[in-house]
Amino acid sequence: MTNGWVDIKNTDLMLIMGGNPAENHPCGFKWAIEAKRNRNAKMIVVDPRFTRTASVADKFAQIRAGSDIAFLGGMIRYAIEKERIAKDYVVNYTNAGFIVSNDFKLPEDEGVFSGFDEKAQTYDRASWNYAGAAPAQNKPGVPPALPLMPEKTEFDATLQNPRCVFQLMKQHYSRYTPEMVEKVTGIPQAKFVELAEMFTSIREKGDMKKVATIIYAVGWTHHSFGTQIIRTAAMLQLLLGNVGRAGGGVNALRGHSNIQGATDMAGVFDTLPGYLKVPNPAD
Repeated sequence: MTNGWVDIKNTDLMLIMGGNPAENHPCGFKWAIEAKRNRNAKMIVVDPRFTRTASVADKFAQIRAGSDIAFLGGMIRYAIEKERIAKDYVVNYTNAGFIVSNDFKLPEDEGVFSGFDEKAQTYDRASWNYAGAAPAQNKPGVPPALPLMPEKTEFDATLQNPRCVFQLMKQHYSRYTPEMVEKVTGIPQAKFVELAEMFTSIREKGDMKKVATIIYAVGWTHHSFGTQIIRTAAMLQLLLGNVGRAGGGVNALRGHSNIQGATDMAGVFDTLPGYLKVPNPAD
């Protein structure tokens, strides 16, 4: 959670997916309502069900359960295609301009990135690195979890180099057309375009005055690919320059003091502070 509950009152636009805060987080949801009342903030709700949160939304779309990545990917494509990104923010505060190693390959027909071992169903991530000077030597006998970054990573501030992160991302998400989004999510093309238009409108003509937040709960995290959904949302928010700003971010709807306190302060019998599991006899 990048911003916190109270900060939601500072937003101009909310995208709520994978959660139903009006019913499940009613104390916190008051800040979303305050943003609507005091800032005329708009609310988009995308959910398989028509919930009480959806009932107070400005826009609602019914999505096929588990297809959130296709929806968010379509948003990324739309933002790039319409040039509704925070260009200076993306260049200076993200890795968009970093040049990626020529050994790294995007998915093609097989749908996997370079380094995939089909038999082991794992990735060798040696090619997942930036171009530049050779990295420092690792300690003998201690392989790193990921390749070390080069000492001097190549960078393109214009974002035009075909091997920079931005161009590779643009290429990867080019397939997420409204037609593809409809096929995967079940949301009609016209409805998706309507939502994408509203959400990216805060960056129309490069305007940086407004800010949007993405709000989610266990409707995202309980998927086996929940991490990937949230990473996609983070990429969208970084493109739009919405991370690190009041009223922005990617915000997980934890419960109130009961759940957050339980995991942070050892309120659950099998969890120590810092999300550490209590050792069992087998340990």
